[in-house]
Amino acid sequence: MRASRLLSLILLLQTRGRMTAQALADELEVSVRTIYRDVDALHSAGIPLYGDAGHAGGYQLLDGYRTRLTGLTADEADSLFLAGMPGPAAELGLGAVVAATQLKLMASLPEELRDRAGRIRARFHLDAPNWYAGADDVPHLAALARAVWEQRRVDVRYRRWRAPQEVTRTLEPYGLVLKGGRWYLVAASDGLARTYRVSQVLELHVGEDRFDREPDFDLAGHWARSLAEFAARRFTGEAVLRLSPVAVRRLEDLVTDEVARAVADTAATDPDGWIRATVPIESVAHAHTQLLVLGAGVEVLSPPELRAALAETAREVVALYAG
Repeated sequence: MRASRLLSLILLLQTRGRMTAQALADELEVSVRTIYRDVDALHSAGIPLYGDAGHAGGYQLLDGYRTRLTGLTADEADSLFLAGMPGPAAELGLGAVVAATQLKLMASLPEELRDRAGRIRARFHLDAPNWYAGADDVPHLAALARAVWEQRRVDVRYRRWRAPQEVTRTLEPYGLVLKGGRWYLVAASDGLARTYRVSQVLELHVGEDRFDREPDFDLAGHWARSLAEFAARRFTGEAVLRLSPVAVRRLEDLVTDEVARAVADTAATDPDGWIRATVPIESVAHAHTQLLVLGAGVEVLSPPELRAALAETAREVVALYAG
């Protein structure tokens, strides 16, 4: 642990130049006294490091000195593809590893490329979660990630949407997917690969026995097929709507992408300026809830049961406020 910290200290000075003991302590999450001891150890090891006292002082490497101890460890190499996603990396238990990886990468670059990398990091930031959706609570994510990597079977107590809502399963975890800020586990059960939302795992036990992963299993391909199958099952019918110009402008913020795209693709303008369009629906009940947010900006022409459901809700709202 100390050897890693000493290397990180050298790399910080190599990439950032002069730094105070307090700045180094803050960066490495240790005390200033520990920094003093580490600097003494580096001096004893022959590292050309010197310090200046005073308000503008600090520690600095001699000009021209560059360490070659920048090789990536196995864990750091594993985390390389998460270097642009510090939040998800931290959820997987790799936050510190990613930080060390980035530091080593910066230190290994020539000065011109290091400056360019710094500009990129200052100008681009990836924020994975969707708007209007809080992050899932995923206390078992790091343990599941280890089980995926080590190919260990897991026993879970899982909450699902249909009855019985709580079930127990023994799973062979094949991979983890981050979709719209939410984590999903792809795991085999009874020989079939299924998808489980990690936030719905109520209890988890990682077993000692390992399983043999299917050698030709393609996580990205499986996920793409699952999404396509979900979309095919999701929409069971269509609705014909009339939308006011104001409602059309608000669609992207209020309805699903599929409905907004369908309106754009099928729109025809009526004489009064309203837009007539055909959109996919999952069910009458789901469409009823979704279209209510448009208020008086939408009129359902068909199916008749959806039109009747919205009309009944409108009468109930009028009666509530009339009283």
